[in-house]
Amino acid sequence: MHTISTPINSRPDSSVLHQSQNLTRQVMSSREISELTGKRHPDVKRDIQSMLRDLKVDVSSFAHIYLDSQKRNQTEYLLDREHTDCLLTGYSAPMRMKVIRRWHELESKVVAQFAIPTSFAQALRVAAEQVEKNQQLQGVIDLQAPKVAAIQRLAGACGAICITDAAKHLQVQPAKLFSWLQQNKWIFHRGGSTRWTAFQPRITLGLMVHKVTALRPDAETGSERAAFQPLITPKGLVVLAEKNIGAAL
Repeated sequence: MHTISTPINSRPDSSVLHQSQNLTRQVMSSREISELTGKRHPDVKRDIQSMLRDLKVDVSSFAHIYLDSQKRNQTEYLLDREHTDCLLTGYSAPMRMKVIRRWHELESKVVAQFAIPTSFAQALRVAAEQVEKNQQLQGVIDLQAPKVAAIQRLAGACGAICITDAAKHLQVQPAKLFSWLQQNKWIFHRGGSTRWTAFQPRITLGLMVHKVTALRPDAETGSERAAFQPLITPKGLVVLAEKNIGAAL
């Protein structure tokens, strides 16, 4: 079995168990029907398409993409028990029996997996295991809560800020943050200048911007000059917070 959301090079046994809090549903793939009945997979798919058209059902809603042995995208169809039974009415008795027996196997696995406790002791053990799982999940939530709150606070910040102020938000020393940003290609020195400049890819991603400040014209040439100060945007702050920069420095 495999989950439908991750296309992988799965075996022909590609029955899927869909679970939720209120629903357990199984489906059988056209590839497995092909293997059980001995019919070619293209023929099985053609039969399914014809059946669904006759039922006036959207064929694409049953389609699923998987990777074949040569890593190529291929289409199969995933049918629930009702549509599988409908398909089998046009097949021979031996073919129908093979698929029916396979369905019985799948359904017995579901029954075993969700077996109801038969004694009070078993019920207590199941309840205790569920409480332990809930406590573990709550521990993860409690551990991540401060980080989530910090990221949300940073995301709500208004406007871009200088790197020194960003360091205060991230609770790191400014010198260390400057060094980290330089090493990780966020900022650099242009030519022999001592001023920092933001890398263009960081600007393009919306992580940084430049604050432009007009300077006095050059005394010799009279040409106008400007200074560029790299600022970190709220989006950039969130990225830095998610990277847990404080722990890395």
